[in-house]
Amino acid sequence: MYTKLAEQGDATAQYNLGLMYDNGYGAPQDYKAAIKWWTKAAEQGDARAQFSLGNSYFNGEGTPQDYKAAIKWYTKSAEQGYAEAQSSLGFMYNNGEGTPQDYVMAHMLWNIAAANGIENAKKARDIVAGIMTPNEIEQAQQLAREWMEKY
Repeated sequence: MYTKLAEQGDATAQYNLGLMYDNGYGAPQDYKAAIKWWTKAAEQGDARAQFSLGNSYFNGEGTPQDYKAAIKWYTKSAEQGYAEAQSSLGFMYNNGEGTPQDYVMAHMLWNIAAANGIENAKKARDIVAGIMTPNEIEQAQQLAREWMEKY
């Protein structure tokens, strides 16, 4: 049923079909097929598919590992309010994966993800704050306020 709907362009079905392939539910596990369906849903703006696609690129599952592509898809998802994407993007900025290391951006993203209920983001934000200057923390908080207003 998902396949039929997905082929007709239904983004929710495309996302769910990607999950089924990713986890091997109802079909053999096939990361490339998961990416195919998540890409279709992600291009239609499905935040869950964008996040899942970001994970695929981050982990190199079904595709070569590509941090820049992971950042692209995590960002699209994060901008729609998907808290797990906000947190994952924070880790990428913190670790300098696919982007220059930026503690201000990491703090900002984790602050937003924490406000959206991600406990690990709160812990990560508090840890990175310990190595930041008061000015950097204030800058991160201001950026978080601006992000929340915009998105």
